[in-house]
Amino acid sequence: MVNGVVPRLARGMALLLASVVMALLAAGALGPTAAASGQEESVRGRLEERTADDERHPVAGVRVFVEGQGFVEETQTDENGDWLIPVPQPGSYTVTLDEATLPDDVVLRDPDDNPWSGDVRSGRSQIVRFNLGEGLTRETSTINRVIERTAVGIRFGLLLALAAVGLSLIFGTMGLTNFAHAEQVAIGGLVGYTFAATMGIPLLLAAVLTLLAGCIVGWTQDAGLWKPLRRRGTGIIPMMIITIGLSLFARSVLQAIYGSSPRAFPHRSDVVALGPTRLTVNDYISMAVALVLLVAVAYVLLRTRWGKATRAVSDNPALAAASGINVDMVIRGVWTAGAGLAALGGMLLGLSQQVSAQMGINMLLLMFAAVVLGGLGTAFGAMAGALIVGIFIEVSTIVIPTEIKNVGALAILIVILLLRPQGILGRRERVG
Repeated sequence: MVNGVVPRLARGMALLLASVVMALLAAGALGPTAAASGQEESVRGRLEERTADDERHPVAGVRVFVEGQGFVEETQTDENGDWLIPVPQPGSYTVTLDEATLPDDVVLRDPDDNPWSGDVRSGRSQIVRFNLGEGLTRETSTINRVIERTAVGIRFGLLLALAAVGLSLIFGTMGLTNFAHAEQVAIGGLVGYTFAATMGIPLLLAAVLTLLAGCIVGWTQDAGLWKPLRRRGTGIIPMMIITIGLSLFARSVLQAIYGSSPRAFPHRSDVVALGPTRLTVNDYISMAVALVLLVAVAYVLLRTRWGKATRAVSDNPALAAASGINVDMVIRGVWTAGAGLAALGGMLLGLSQQVSAQMGINMLLLMFAAVVLGGLGTAFGAMAGALIVGIFIEVSTIVIPTEIKNVGALAILIVILLLRPQGILGRRERVG
């Protein structure tokens, strides 16, 4: 038996590796991106003028000097206000902003910050910030702050829902807690960055290609690994342990290709102020795309034959198979669609944050909190849970430091498991 399982596992892992590499090759990751993988030390930053209304405008053409370790180099900020200088080795460096090259109406808000001195660690890109502008703070009431953070929470919750839906459907159809689902988010963020930032593909087309790349990885996972394991009757606990190893494996592959340093999309958009809320155009586009896809998922699950078959398999796989439903094809579709949505969610999330090989694991607790809150195995519960989690952790920053806001997701997990283990839309099950 062992002699039969090991070759199948080996073939499955080989197919998964091939799918990841193929998706990254399709994105050009082993070409121009590998050269800028972030494994070389560098110093970088972005110069933006902050107005009294809290608007931010890039400042181009400003000279920046880096000196240290016998190395001296200078550069100028580009049209987006970005600048980057690779350094020859780790160590202490001094970064000086040439204030004489600033526009006449732009001032350095904190003169004591210029020059900046600090250490550049091995394999890292050190971010240096110089604050420009008047630096006036807006007097904001508590109600306005709640509204503002709620809007940010809705945006984050919609993107979290894209990632959590697949996790919930996989549990519903297979009973499997998939820890490797978080890496689909990282794959999507990095592949999307490669398409949009490195290859210069328009954002909407890059989003479509990222969705397809995620679907390819999900399809290959089920075809090469999970279907053979299901046919051999592998238990849920061993399969869950495999997902943990698969998560570490995929993360290592991403780090080997892209490096460990986070990177930001160069695509910038204007801030749109609607009352106390201040979101960018990219934020609104991301929210619209996520909402359309979530509505499409709901329609497919409720109105199409495949959706009804998926719900039947989730309720009772044996009875669904006896009714003539191809259970393997349903599960294959769940893996494909779930991975694609998670990948797209990773790219859209990267537009407002940074993308890295670690971004998936940072989202894992939040995805589990959303799925548990909404009800294990229910796609609609995952959507509702993701929105609640997103709003809760963003609004909580009014009273707690931003650095520990994700702790709220853990609090939600504990409270729900104590008071309503089946979740908001889950069904109570009788044991025994």
